[in-house]
Amino acid sequence: MPFDITITLSDEDLEKFQESIDKGKLAISNNESAQSIEEKSAELIQRAGENDLPQFVRDTVLKLQILLNMIRDAEWELSEAEINSIRGALYYFIDPDDLIPDHIPGIGFLDDAMYAEIIVQELRVEIKMYQEFCHFRIAEENRRKKHGIDPHVGREDWIADKRAILHARMRERRALRKGGRGLRMRIF
Repeated sequence: MPFDITITLSDEDLEKFQESIDKGKLAISNNESAQSIEEKSAELIQRAGENDLPQFVRDTVLKLQILLNMIRDAEWELSEAEINSIRGALYYFIDPDDLIPDHIPGIGFLDDAMYAEIIVQELRVEIKMYQEFCHFRIAEENRRKKHGIDPHVGREDWIADKRAILHARMRERRALRKGGRGLRMRIF
């Protein structure tokens, strides 16, 4: 029978994770480092899916795939600063000094799962806007195909309009969070 476990992290606990974000931001000094963080994070997500991990750990770490999708999606057009902020947040997963080394059987990914949950929670608005964008894109492609319209004709125009609306909403909500309305980690 499944049950929920609640873990309360203190400000000191969160500061340890914040140190990794800050370290990740410094690690993105050049494009090669940034790409490395992205690639190694993708490898970790893949390993988490393949390893015999507890279901909650695997499910939580797999949530990070949406962050990779966001920064790799050329039509979403995040700014370079936003992409690098997300890469900085992903740094924890490749940091050799994370709390529990990943190679320890059974618990090596536990800290990664906790951190992934924090990051997904902190980026919930960005994730929600991106998911809305993806749903819109698929629905609009299908609508156009159904009406015999090539979805690639004028694509940038219909995508740009929706993207602009969602980016504005995302950045506005991010600005509100920075104003003291619940932001715990400094990702952006």
